[in-house]
Amino acid sequence: MADLQWDEVKNFFDPDLMGALPDVFVPGTSAEDWQRVFDLAQARGWQREFRQGDMTLPLPSAAEVLARPSDAELVELKIWPVPGVLAIFRIRVAEEIDFDIDLRELPGQTGVDILCGFLTDIGRELGKPVLMTPEGGSQDHPVLGFDPAHDRVVLLAEPL
Repeated sequence: MADLQWDEVKNFFDPDLMGALPDVFVPGTSAEDWQRVFDLAQARGWQREFRQGDMTLPLPSAAEVLARPSDAELVELKIWPVPGVLAIFRIRVAEEIDFDIDLRELPGQTGVDILCGFLTDIGRELGKPVLMTPEGGSQDHPVLGFDPAHDRVVLLAEPL
């Protein structure tokens, strides 16, 4: 059975209500956790692209990326967990993994299942919660996320 059902979460997948790019994050992480995400993407065979500014480069280690000076060019790791669905990880600090995912790429129950599977893969790999808020929303008020205690994605707010 799916972690979440479309009828109960469709408002959380509505770009007009949530913003097209809700914020997803894993708090309390480390460089080792970032490396585990890098390794997970490779192990799962997810298409990926590492960008520094306007350049596409081979993916270095997480430690190398995080050791860059604070004024260095923006770096991001783009991951397509399935064709047509893009997650953009912005690698800023070791202490938090954060990424955006485009709700317009996640229609209906299929989209819910794809997102739940992706959050679950990351959460299980790290043994940590993976939380989603509306675009630009407060991290204090996630709407759904992977709960490691329940080993599945759960609702964390009442549907709108």
